[in-house]
Amino acid sequence: MSPLVKTWSRELTKKIDVNKKYEECVQTLNSLQSNEQILEKIHQARDKNAPMYVSNIIKWASRVGIALDDIDTLKVIHVSGTKGKGSTCAYCESILRHQGFKTGFYSSPHLVEVRERIRVNGQPLSRDKFVSYFWDVFNKLEATKEQNNGSMPAYFAFLTLMAYYTFLHEETDVAIIEVGIGGQYDYTNMVRTPVVCGVTSLGIDHVSNLGNTIEKIAWHKAGIFKYGVPAYTSPQCPEALKVLYERAKEKECHLQVVPEFNSYHRPGERFKLGIAGKMQKVNASLALQLTRTWMETQKVNASLALQLTRTWMETQKVNASLALQLTRTWMETQGAIQEETLNGANAEPVKGHVNIEAAKSFPLMQSVIDGLVQCKWLCRNQTIKKNKLTYYLDGAHTLESIQQCVDWFHKHSKREANSISGNVVKILLYNTKGDRDVTRLLRPLMSCGFDAAVFCPNISYTSSSVSDTTNMNFSMETQLKKCQHIMETWKELSRSNRKNIEIEEVNTEVQNGMKKSGLTADCNLYNLSSGHCQSLDNVDQSKQNDYTASSSSSRGTNSTDDCTQKQLASDFDSFVVKFPCIYDALLWASHGRDQNLKDACNVPAQVHGADHVQILVTGGMHLVGGVLGIVSDDYK
Repeated sequence: MSPLVKTWSRELTKKIDVNKKYEECVQTLNSLQSNEQILEKIHQARDKNAPMYVSNIIKWASRVGIALDDIDTLKVIHVSGTKGKGSTCAYCESILRHQGFKTGFYSSPHLVEVRERIRVNGQPLSRDKFVSYFWDVFNKLEATKEQNNGSMPAYFAFLTLMAYYTFLHEETDVAIIEVGIGGQYDYTNMVRTPVVCGVTSLGIDHVSNLGNTIEKIAWHKAGIFKYGVPAYTSPQCPEALKVLYERAKEKECHLQVVPEFNSYHRPGERFKLGIAGKMQKVNASLALQLTRTWMETQKVNASLALQLTRTWMETQKVNASLALQLTRTWMETQGAIQEETLNGANAEPVKGHVNIEAAKSFPLMQSVIDGLVQCKWLCRNQTIKKNKLTYYLDGAHTLESIQQCVDWFHKHSKREANSISGNVVKILLYNTKGDRDVTRLLRPLMSCGFDAAVFCPNISYTSSSVSDTTNMNFSMETQLKKCQHIMETWKELSRSNRKNIEIEEVNTEVQNGMKKSGLTADCNLYNLSSGHCQSLDNVDQSKQNDYTASSSSSRGTNSTDDCTQKQLASDFDSFVVKFPCIYDALLWASHGRDQNLKDACNVPAQVHGADHVQILVTGGMHLVGGVLGIVSDDYK
């Protein structure tokens, strides 16, 4: 055997061994998940037990040799909020890394592999390091379990503890920590003295844990505020801002609202933020303020800090504003920056709330801009283009983020469709979990004019399990039942929407003096409202094919008049389907065009004959992460 072959063989053996050990780690980690029955008991006792969450993780930390004094050395940037937490943290990480700092970044949930949650210098922990740190933490907890009444952290608490453990042992310069749910009782809130705190845009979500009003949610999110620690918030509605102010006053911390991203001075040509979406300007502004404050605490040269912040702000626009303001606050407290170095006059009160200052904007350095531009955060307004097929991925799961997703999809799918000669089919792949109001979340998606809607649970495959995405919180039966409910809701909204369109069409015809009282044959939009909705797990395939054939023969394939789009919608409205797993749903929705989906699939003739397919995947990070793991070549 040649030396080259021997080397290759050793490397392959090592890789197989590491992958095997990693799989064992993930399976052990999954054993810390709570099943459906236990989860229900936890929810019922949440009001009683939630205030003990932080004290519990402090006890677990002590069992693995981590004291609160150790956590204090991590120089934490702590971020809560409803929308944009991950993006804001990603901007912070990228900005500081581009300044030469060694970064640690903890986020949730993961998309494909659980090790993505813990990142060092912008990269997920390698599998071998994940294995090493995992067993360090797990074995120490296991060894002390008996004398602690069998107490062990659950899944998220364990990973939070492991993240802090990792950053301490990796000796990172900064730890950027994204809150899981809420803030006040979140396990990440064991940090006593973060360098700076930030709150992203607030909205209604996780109501069973946080409450069903914006005021209650804001109270939880502001729980990360600490005494004397500067804090920044993205612009909020008056009700939320009032609560944030009261909580900041209670903690004696200086709270400011970040300015608009465009208010920062940016030299040179305009640049594009690394994360797509109109809300990213807000996130970038916040990140700029946070990172600027953090850099000042590190006694960074004032001139360099201003330039770094400026660069970052330019790349993120909205997030940059917040980051810059955070930096400015720290610099002022340290006497490291003069008032005249900043743009504008003294800080002014926020409109509608005289007690909260508006943070000042400032110039951006090119290195900060580089951090903003080169920031990557997958499955947020992300597109994956393939042969005659485009995936649009966005993990939106609140009403506001869904509306933003719709705007983004409208703009970019229309632009792509206009560049394609022939029929373009739009398909929705959707699922969401938890106690979210499905009707409110689905309604904005109706405006996209999808030709088909596909639903499935957040299960990658039915034939084999993927440990990284295994969800033991809910049984297969419960997930399928939830999926069925979502599909039925979509069908009901579609029927209602179709009837409204018919009424508008009839009124228009009457107003135009037409003799008919109904719709024209070529523009018949009645298919969906007449109940032709299918579920492929309980509809005979031959009947589906019969319907497909008769439906496809009823329309011309070369029509280019104004009725064509409506006619296509009429035909495809009949395709509202659900599948037991993500892979099967993608196989059908992609029309067998994706080389990563190799199985045969019975696709309706109308759909199969499209010149291009656009698939919007949305509803939650677990779904889009499952899709990414299947269709992206990076994970093959």
